[in-house]
Amino acid sequence: MKKLGSLLLVLVLALSLVACGTESGGNAEGETPEKLVMGFVPSQDSETIADTVEPLAERLSEELGIEVEGKVMTDYSALVEAMGANEVQVGFIPGFAYVLASEQYDVEVLLKSVRYGSSTYKAQYVVHADSGIETLADLEGKIWAYPDAASTSGFLFPAAQLMGEFDIDSAEALQTEFFSESIAAGGHDSAAVAVYDGDADVATTFDDVRGSLEEDYPDVMDKLKIIDYTSDIPNDTISVVSELNDELVTKIKETFLSFNEDEEMIQIMNDVYSWDAIEEAEDAEYDVVRDTYEKLEDSISLD
Repeated sequence: MKKLGSLLLVLVLALSLVACGTESGGNAEGETPEKLVMGFVPSQDSETIADTVEPLAERLSEELGIEVEGKVMTDYSALVEAMGANEVQVGFIPGFAYVLASEQYDVEVLLKSVRYGSSTYKAQYVVHADSGIETLADLEGKIWAYPDAASTSGFLFPAAQLMGEFDIDSAEALQTEFFSESIAAGGHDSAAVAVYDGDADVATTFDDVRGSLEEDYPDVMDKLKIIDYTSDIPNDTISVVSELNDELVTKIKETFLSFNEDEEMIQIMNDVYSWDAIEEAEDAEYDVVRDTYEKLEDSISLD
């Protein structure tokens, strides 16, 4: 059982939230490193993402005039910690991981993804079509597969929704008392596949993870069904560390925005994280994530 391992990593990050504030991620006297490292966490196929991001790193290196490396991290908690240690300077991180990184390490959001014309999305609850599970209440006593405890759609929003709806007083109680077991699957696709294979009863993922699985699981649309959704979630981000100087931060932002006019580069962004376009982002857009996290945090005992 992988009940609380990833969650504890998030809680360690959360311990210092109150003492830290959010500041600008760039500064006039900041550094221009000899090598810029971009951090990614596989949301789907972890075996191919490294190859997929290589041309993105090469193009950024050409545009910025410095070496750029793409680095695949094990999970979002590891990526946040790497940005805090300035081992990764540019992070492709979802809303929840961004909130943690900005509060603890002054990481700044630059850009956000656009998918299907929208800068928001929902999390979904995926079950086997013949499971007999029809509502969220039917999930009690079942096995829950989630991607990563620092995942906005995979963990934070579903956990907050379930705790609120069923008056559950802690995230631990949700994982061990409401659910009979919880599994940190390591990715959205892996969580859904756990349900497909019968290793879990429900997976919480982005909407709609099934589309990315059809090539390997042609019958996935028939075998898996969606029983509910969360409220709207702001899309994932491209964020940078505070150590970078303003000029480089601006150049990074402008380079990514220029990809909107470059079909080849947008296709690469789509291959990596299903981005259809890139927009500028503001920190305030992620207040809804902060508010959701605060509700969850208040219910968690750190003793």
